[in-house]
Amino acid sequence: MPTVTRPRRSMLYMPGSNPRALEKARGLAADALIFDLEDAVSPDAKEAARGVISEALAAGGYGKRELILRTNGLDTPWGHGDLTAAAKMPVHGVLLPKVESAATVRQAAAILEKAGAPAELAIWCMMETPMGMLRAEEIAGSHPRLAGFVMGTSDLANDLHARHTRDRLPLLTGLGLCLLAARAYGLAILDGVYLDLSDDEGFAYSCRQGVELGFDGKTLIHPKTIATANEAFAPSAAEIEQAKRFIAAFDAAEAEGKGVVLVDGKLVENLHVANARRLLALVARIAELEAGS
Repeated sequence: MPTVTRPRRSMLYMPGSNPRALEKARGLAADALIFDLEDAVSPDAKEAARGVISEALAAGGYGKRELILRTNGLDTPWGHGDLTAAAKMPVHGVLLPKVESAATVRQAAAILEKAGAPAELAIWCMMETPMGMLRAEEIAGSHPRLAGFVMGTSDLANDLHARHTRDRLPLLTGLGLCLLAARAYGLAILDGVYLDLSDDEGFAYSCRQGVELGFDGKTLIHPKTIATANEAFAPSAAEIEQAKRFIAAFDAAEAEGKGVVLVDGKLVENLHVANARRLLALVARIAELEAGS
C-alpha cells in the first residue's frame, strides 16, 4: 500500500455509542475521525455501538475526511466481531489498540481478508505500551495493509510510572523509537492526546513539540482543540513561500547542469527540494479536503 500524502493534522476520537456526537462530527473541521469502540464505550454497550457507527457511516455526510474505526483488542470478546464488521463499513482504516507484536497485525489482517475487506482498508496501530515501543520496528514492517501508528501516551506514561511533564521528557525515548520505525517504513504517525482541556497554552505547546519531533498531526479528545492542531501542523505561509523558492531555484540550476544552489544564503540540495514538494503537495491536499468538507 503506497504512502498517501493526506492531511492528518487533527484526528478526533468520537465515542461510538453516542449518535449525537457522530452527527455533530459531520460539521467539524478535523482532518480525520476515529470512531471509538474501545475506551469510549462501556462493555455492555459495545455490541450496540457497532450498529450506531454503522448507521452513521451509511448515512454519510463526512466529506473527504479520513474515517477510522478503533476496535477492541483481539484478546477481548469483541475484537474479532469489530474487525468483521469493519470489513463491510465505508471506513478508510481500523485502529488496533495496544499492539505489541507483528503477529497481532497479521492476525487482524487475516480476519479482515476473510471477512471480505477491500484491499485499500488500512490497519493502524495504537503504540501505547513499553513492549510496543521495544518492538516498534517489527510492527512497522509487519504487513502491507499497515498505514500508520497512533501514539497512546496516556497509557504509556501509566505503564512507565512516569509523570505527565510539560516537555514529556519521560516519553521521548518511546516517541523517538516509534517515529524512527514509522519513517523507516514509510508510515504515518500521530501524536498522543493532551488530557487537560482547560490548559489551552499547554495544548498549543504540545502541538509545537509534536511538529518539531516530526509527527504528522495530533489525536484529540475534544472539538475545541481542532483549530489549534490544524494551525500547528499545517505548513506556515513562510514555509510555503520558502518551498516555492527552493523548487524554482533548484529547477533553474538543474537546467544549467548544477546539482546544488544557494537560496537566501542557504545551500539547497535535492533532499530539500523533495521535502519542499512534499510540503506543497500537503498544502494542496489540505485545500482539497477543506473545500470538500
